[in-house]
Amino acid sequence: MIRLTDIERVFTVGDEQVHALRGVNLVIGPGEYLSIMGPSGSGKSSLLNVLGLLDRPNAGRYELEGRDVTGLSDDELARVRRERIGFVFQFFHLVPRLTAEGNIELPMVLAGIEPAERRRRLDRLLAEYGLESRARHRPDQLSGGQCQRVAIARAMSMNPSVILADEPTGNLDRSTGQEVIALLEALHAGGGTLVMVTHDAEIGGRAKRRIRIVDGRIVGDER
Repeated sequence: MIRLTDIERVFTVGDEQVHALRGVNLVIGPGEYLSIMGPSGSGKSSLLNVLGLLDRPNAGRYELEGRDVTGLSDDELARVRRERIGFVFQFFHLVPRLTAEGNIELPMVLAGIEPAERRRRLDRLLAEYGLESRARHRPDQLSGGQCQRVAIARAMSMNPSVILADEPTGNLDRSTGQEVIALLEALHAGGGTLVMVTHDAEIGGRAKRRIRIVDGRIVGDER
């Protein structure tokens, strides 16, 4: 499903070049559940951003579902992200002025999904994530756990094949974090590919495959 070959990502900071990713080679099969762990500044988020087509590598090749996506235009990348990849972030990234329902619906609106189909998916997602009673509430009227459930429901609204989670429990208390991990693992159990970046060794250890990255290089790959 995913194949990275000799991926390099370099940032220019002042007069210096920072190598965030160095010769990364990684194959992720359909339906896998893996965590990406490493110290702060190791390149975890840079790798996730490349996987999510949020950032372009400076060199190397990225194949998603057998398609080379390395050189796609910005519009093409946006379409692939919208249709094939779901994102769950530490800080939720919900639109403050939209309700929970509006945030979940947004990707479908951008994709041009017909209103009747949007309503059908919304009703299902609100029920699945226990958000029916909070559907008309804005993010500032929701708890952290509810915001993350909205974010997960939004990520699933386009039926993506890959879920990318960046520190999804980092802004939550332990009990709520465990509930969020259970939701993500349920998506994997349903056949989805789940890739999670985390600093938490306990959470990372739950994954069936564990990638360790240091100084932009993959130094460990355990199953």
